[in-house]
Amino acid sequence: MNFKEIYNVHINRVFNLTLHYVQNFEDAEEITQDVFVKIHEAQSNFQFQSQLSTWIYRITVNTCLDFLKSKKRKKRFAYIKNLFNGNNEIIYDQIQFDHPGVKLEHKEQMHQLFKLINELPLNQKTVIILHKIEHIPQNEIAEIMHLSPKAVESLVQRAKTNLQNKLNNTKEIS
Repeated sequence: MNFKEIYNVHINRVFNLTLHYVQNFEDAEEITQDVFVKIHEAQSNFQFQSQLSTWIYRITVNTCLDFLKSKKRKKRFAYIKNLFNGNNEIIYDQIQFDHPGVKLEHKEQMHQLFKLINELPLNQKTVIILHKIEHIPQNEIAEIMHLSPKAVESLVQRAKTNLQNKLNNTKEIS
């Protein structure tokens, strides 16, 4: 399969997965471009030891995680910089929830849910997005995350429990 075919077949899945990670349309577009640049550069190294879609998901997940870590570092740096400047205002705001697939009347609920998902540890966030939102089978998630299927199952359960606890805490506060 040539790069153009790979792009045409996988662009929507990559963009949607990216959008689930960052909940911002512009960031998702930028990350999607980065993913396809990486795919293009590494395409000749693909060994067919897994499915092409699994390999692409792995690249997408890793690129999203790198983006989120980078954004967190920038935010932390901005906060520290502001402490030294004597300014209490943080330069980088929270991620804007801009997901075009969410209808207006459900936007607030989805924003709250994604906010809670974003508070999960990165491996739990990844497994929730891949399993519950992208509907990827656990055995494929295991390949993507380089884990055993049993570890993925355990991670799904921990993530669901943590999300439920966060939801319950949110309801108690309201």
